[in-house]
Amino acid sequence: MLSGRRSWRWLRVLIEHLPPESHTMTALRNELTPEQLSAQADTGEPEKGRWSQQEQLTAALYDAVRRLEWVLICVNTEKKSKRPDPPEPLRRPGAGPRKKKAKLTEKSANTLLQLLQGGAE
Repeated sequence: MLSGRRSWRWLRVLIEHLPPESHTMTALRNELTPEQLSAQADTGEPEKGRWSQQEQLTAALYDAVRRLEWVLICVNTEKKSKRPDPPEPLRRPGAGPRKKKAKLTEKSANTLLQLLQGGAE
């Protein structure tokens, strides 16, 4: 029989059994650091990173529409003009942001050339 007084353990059990798409579980996931996200991926706790099927389908549709928009822009851009970068997919729970590709600057290109020619001074 449950008493009128609840324990912290009872509260923890309630929170742990909330649906993955709930605001509370989403907030808890969003507070994780990249290191915690990586550790979570390594330990195999997918229940802490799930979306419902409806949310997954919505995100897939969002990504498809953005990709089609990008293709349409590229097709209608003159060949000599700079085309926009492809859109980033919508970030899914449990996945960290994508790392940006490093751009080769004039300074880094010169450093690389010196290294290839026998070492930098």
